[in-house]
Amino acid sequence: MDPRRGKATRTASKAGAAAPKAQGVKGPPTEPSEPPATLGAAGPKAQKCGGVGAPGSGRKKRAPGSPERPPVRARNACAKKAPLGAEDVVEGLAVPAGKLAPPASPGPSLPRTGSRRERGARAPLEQRTLPEPTEVSRLALGLGLGPLVPASRLRQKGAAPGAWKPRTVLEKLKLRRQEISEAAEIVNRVVDHLQRRLQSCESEFQGVSRLCTGSYYERVKISAPNEFDIMFKLEVPRIQLEEYCNSGAYYFVKFKRNPKGNPLIQFVEDEILSASKMLFKFRKIIKEEIKNIQGIDVILEKKKRGSPAVTLLIRKPKEISVDIILALESKSSWPASTQEGMPISQWLGTKVKTNLRRQPFYLVPKHAKEGNGFQEETWRLSFSHIEKDLLKSHGHSKTCCETDGIKCCRKDCLKLMKYLLEQLKVKFRHRKELEKFCSYHVKTAFFHVCTRDPQDSQWDTRDLELCFDKCVTYFLECLKTEQLKHYFIPGFNLFSRDQIDKINKEFLSQQIEYERKNGFPVFYEF
Repeated sequence: MDPRRGKATRTASKAGAAAPKAQGVKGPPTEPSEPPATLGAAGPKAQKCGGVGAPGSGRKKRAPGSPERPPVRARNACAKKAPLGAEDVVEGLAVPAGKLAPPASPGPSLPRTGSRRERGARAPLEQRTLPEPTEVSRLALGLGLGPLVPASRLRQKGAAPGAWKPRTVLEKLKLRRQEISEAAEIVNRVVDHLQRRLQSCESEFQGVSRLCTGSYYERVKISAPNEFDIMFKLEVPRIQLEEYCNSGAYYFVKFKRNPKGNPLIQFVEDEILSASKMLFKFRKIIKEEIKNIQGIDVILEKKKRGSPAVTLLIRKPKEISVDIILALESKSSWPASTQEGMPISQWLGTKVKTNLRRQPFYLVPKHAKEGNGFQEETWRLSFSHIEKDLLKSHGHSKTCCETDGIKCCRKDCLKLMKYLLEQLKVKFRHRKELEKFCSYHVKTAFFHVCTRDPQDSQWDTRDLELCFDKCVTYFLECLKTEQLKHYFIPGFNLFSRDQIDKINKEFLSQQIEYERKNGFPVFYEF
């Protein structure tokens, strides 16, 4: 042994013994400031058509709550091992367990990194620095500067790996095969029973049929199969639409002729098909009929003001929420407000767009916002069946994500975006700022990113972190500019101030920026 080397080693050992014990104290990242929450005041009785109230009118201020500081995970910390999952969710609810593909094998488990105290004592300061946010240039936003650069490539040499791993998070979100089969069987029994009742001779809804929509059927459901959207569609021929206050999305429905044999004539008031009366009768039938479902404990949840859904809560044998929505089916041409919508010509092709526009459109009894209240007789356009088709054939290539086709990460990005919003809503469940945000906002923004980046090569599975970041970037831009165009009705802004207050959009923007800067700790918190 080199005597000089041995001397240096002994000197270092003495220095290490003399050093005080490390406390492992991390400097926490700066928590974004939280604006005070505002609550909309209850409005007066809605008139048939009224102007939108001034932004912020009638709001009650409340003292801001203490910001909850999320714990920052160490850079090699791993999430709990995810259960086996199955992406093989077939169309409809009935899923024979024997025909499902075996669950995907879990990814390699990450090495144990020790306790929080041990990690803090061992890790040098430069390795405990939080990851920089992904830098996405203005070119990604279509504004014309440099190329996209993922955050992982911007970190200094020698820095620890990122605090979050998208594949690990996605593994956690996979649905279990057994849970899918059990939930499908329960929901089928409830829905089949209600459908038979609605189709009975004495029912005004005897022409209804089922249309399955929502994230479960789009194969982008995350975490657990505990929420289902079922649409009962009712064809109404020869109707005339009268647009409500140039909204593009809300309409009054009139019949061109009112034959005496039309069972819906009892819901017509001043020549208008009353959405409130029809929804009330629909809800009443379901409320009475769920008492007759044997072997399943199901109750009707309290009606949410302005919501078109009749929400059932199945409590036993499993807790499952089912939104049942009445929809009018029209096979006439789509309204003029949709003419410039669904911009998929460069993404999925002109032929696909033409074929989709030949499908029927639907109207659901959704009340339009009117000042501080609602116009309760309006119907809103719905294209949930088209959204399901877009996600089903989501690639520019006809074989995208098929067995022998090229795989893309579009759906993975959408799942991560939905999970981000879901986790933030759980984290701030005692506050009001995030109440009006929903997964539909995330899905709409995602469709716009798919339009902007139509090529499959722009969604390579190897670039998942980068692709997710461009989705986050676009959503943040929508929040900051208060502009999120409805994908099918471009004149309807989902982020206008009469839909969501500016202060709420600023709050969500700050929380997403914080998560992005610090490696999305919220993905591992709940």
